[in-house]
Parts: sequence; C-alpha cells; structure tokens
Amino acid sequence: MFYLSKELYFPPVSETKSHGIIAIGGDLSTNRLLLAYKSGIFPWFEDGEPITWWSPNPRMVLFLDELVISKSMRNILNRNTFAVTFNQNFRDVMANCQQIKRDGQNGTWITTDMIEAYCKLNEMGVAKSIEVWQNNELVGGLYGIDLGNVFCGESMFSKVSNASKVAFITLVKQLQRNNYKLLDCQVYNPHLESLGCREIEREDFMNILHID
Repeated sequence: MFYLSKELYFPPVSETKSHGIIAIGGDLSTNRLLLAYKSGIFPWFEDGEPITWWSPNPRMVLFLDELVISKSMRNILNRNTFAVTFNQNFRDVMANCQQIKRDGQNGTWITTDMIEAYCKLNEMGVAKSIEVWQNNELVGGLYGIDLGNVFCGESMFSKVSNASKVAFITLVKQLQRNNYKLLDCQVYNPHLESLGCREIEREDFMNILHID
C-alpha cells in the first residue's frame, strides 16, 4: 500500500493491490485530481475515512457504439418527457448524488470536501454535468471528468423513473458526436450493464486512456 505525501505523485497502476486500492492519503487539490484521472485513478472513500485512491481491475466501461437503448426508453426519449441541459447546475447535481439513498449503502462517498474540489474542477471546465428536468424541476443527472477523449463518469441520480437513464444516454450521444473513445464507469453494477457497459482489463483501459 502506497501512502501519499504532499508530493504530487501516484505510483503506476500496475502496483495496485488486488482489491483495487492503489494509494491512501494526499489531498483533493485540482492538480492531484487531474493527475489521478489522467493516470487511471479515482478517489473513493466515505466521510471520516482517509482519502483512498482506486484503479480497479477489471474496469467497467462503455464503448460508445455498444450503447443499449431499450424500446421503452426510445419511446420515453421520443415523447420528450424530460428537458436536458449540459453543465448548467453542476453543484446541484453533485449535491443530489450525495443525498440520494442507494441500495446496500449506509452513507455516501461524496463528501462535502469532494463537492468543493469537483466544483473547482467544474470552474476549470474539466468536471461537467448533465441535468434532467421535468416541469422545471431537477429530477436527474450525472457528473464526471472530461479528459478530452475519455469521459470519466462519477455518479448519477434519479428522483423519477428513467431520469438518470436519460442523462446517461444523452451524454453518450454527445460523446459519440465528438468522437470520444470511451465512457469510463469505473466499477461493475447491473444497471450500467443493462445500458451496454462491460468490464475490460485495466491494461486495455490504460491503453485507450493514453491515446491522443
């Protein structure tokens, strides 16, 4: 286990432990966060715990041409039930992701310090959000880190059925139009799998991440 100091450094992801943790400590400065994502690493910890950095193997990703849109979702999208905006309410999206209750989780890994850190990245144009609205109310959305050819999805929320799926699908279509290589979804869950995401080897992910 590598313990970070004030030095801006991460070990190679090949040194990651089998459970996916590569390092502990450091800070949530914009420079460190940027270095982490560019290195295939992300922070994931609960409030009161030390900052823990991960690079799991395998890695859950979406190859953009493998997006799965069910017939029922196509009908919802065609009905224009929701309005979607890009990067208009980043802090509110993060706050909702923090507050939403999730099955199997007692708390949240989105701490107040993390919200402030990612809002700084948003001001720099690196962290971005998708907002989903219904009757002028924010009912769903997601946020992540935009690396230019890979978008690293962090978290999403939904207050009404299908709102987060609308955010996800809209983001993917936007990435397709701009010739992105990949949507990084980090770790497996069945909801993402239903949308076409799958696990790949970390080495393959790193090779794609570092394509100019």
